[in-house]
Amino acid sequence: MAKEYDADVIIVGSGVCGANVANELAKKGKSVILLEAGPNLPRWKILENFRTSGRHYDRNNAYPNNPWAPTSNKPGYIVNTGEFREQPGLLKLVGGTTWHWGGATWRYIPNDFRIKTLYGVGRDWPIGYDDLEPYYCRAEYALGVAGSDTEDQSGQHPGEAYPRRSQPYPIDTEELIYSNTLLKEALIPHGHSVVHEPTVRIHKPYDGRPACQGNNNCDQVCPIGTLYNGSVSADHAVRNGAKLITEAVVHKITKGEGNKIKSISYLTPSREEHTLTARYFVLAAHSFETAKLMLMNNIGNSSDMVGRNLMDHVGLSLFFLAPQPVWSGRGPVQQETIMTSRDGAFRARYSANKHQLANNNPQIDIARQALEEGLMGKELDERIMDWSARMMNIYSFLEPLPDPANRVQPNPDWKDALGLPGLKVHFTISDYVKQGADRIREEYKNITRLMNGKIVRITDEFENHDHLMGTMIMGTDASDSVVNHEGRSFDHPNLFIASAGVIPAAGVINPTLTAAAMAIRSADIIAREV
Repeated sequence: MAKEYDADVIIVGSGVCGANVANELAKKGKSVILLEAGPNLPRWKILENFRTSGRHYDRNNAYPNNPWAPTSNKPGYIVNTGEFREQPGLLKLVGGTTWHWGGATWRYIPNDFRIKTLYGVGRDWPIGYDDLEPYYCRAEYALGVAGSDTEDQSGQHPGEAYPRRSQPYPIDTEELIYSNTLLKEALIPHGHSVVHEPTVRIHKPYDGRPACQGNNNCDQVCPIGTLYNGSVSADHAVRNGAKLITEAVVHKITKGEGNKIKSISYLTPSREEHTLTARYFVLAAHSFETAKLMLMNNIGNSSDMVGRNLMDHVGLSLFFLAPQPVWSGRGPVQQETIMTSRDGAFRARYSANKHQLANNNPQIDIARQALEEGLMGKELDERIMDWSARMMNIYSFLEPLPDPANRVQPNPDWKDALGLPGLKVHFTISDYVKQGADRIREEYKNITRLMNGKIVRITDEFENHDHLMGTMIMGTDASDSVVNHEGRSFDHPNLFIASAGVIPAAGVINPTLTAAAMAIRSADIIAREV
């Protein structure tokens, strides 16, 4: 007798969300097919690409950018029509875009789930913190997060461990680097909240990953595999029985009886088409790519909200000189975070913010600025030596609100090697965020003064931080949302979205851990039904 389905569940996308759904279902004995548009590359190959690229500031350069699976670096693939240029570091390979990231893995705080109720702006989540808390724990253990169990991460509950946790972090925090010691000593006595960042850049071995050796290369590629990326969970899923198919570009989704999803079809690099059936389907192919795929197939869009409500943590940066050498560029790329303005009644009027002390090597930027000022010879050498020792950099996130006009769509005017469309993105920065930026500029001056520093520059233009949310927004009402509280499509009962794109209220923290927690929660729901 022919089998009815090719798998219990088919998952599109092998990044942190898709790979964790696959692993959770495979552990429960479900038959799973995990599809990835890009290849499966070993770390040594990516590392060799990076070493020989000559473009170390281009985070995408070491990774595959194939004609049939283009990344955001492909000229013309992303076209921006709004006032802000959205150019995320999108990758297509097993593990996805978490191959290059800082590794920050924060939880949202309870007030982040109720911003409309508390402050009259944005949207509430259809679930609360307590609903997600046990899944935060599971995500932290799946990803291997190092963090502090004793600090207030909200900026509003000094002296408390906040938000509430039912389990400790799997790994404790590492020792502070020197510049972060100075930051805490200067700011905390004056009322600032400075706390340790939870991270998957671990200082102790965990789940087969080695302890961090301070290579300071997280934003490009971790050379030794300390930093978690989605390929870790994809490998676990395969060992637990999932089937991984690479270089499989999904382009077609077919509906069947009862408006359920019946099948998906993918193309190989040679344009061969394959069709697969399953009981349930999960789309986990990046906030942009998932929305594009759904729009290409008119799937899950009865609300006309697919691709809309795009949110990103745009921000500003401060560069200042410390009065003593701090030697940025050694050890972790990020560690301590200023949460003074993460929450409060002001959110009714303007954006919250999060400040991060960067610890990247500053020498290229210092040299570029000196050359632009016309310095040469001895003066150039002295500037680079002096500022390299003393330069400090703080960058900040601002809290966006969902706006249906901010959106991503397929771009039929650009086609890849398989004839599939590129992306057209429209993003405009709201007055709510711009007024929050004014607050940041004042806080930068205060921070520099408390550090006895000298401002070199505060950036004028908003910066892109690649935290793409809202494009498949979660809610309680099928008329203005794409998925419900489970991550299930309102239109198709056997279709789930596992992505940061379902997040309805962005807050100011990196969304990856929350996306992983929701993905694991969706996996549990699917497992009970198949």
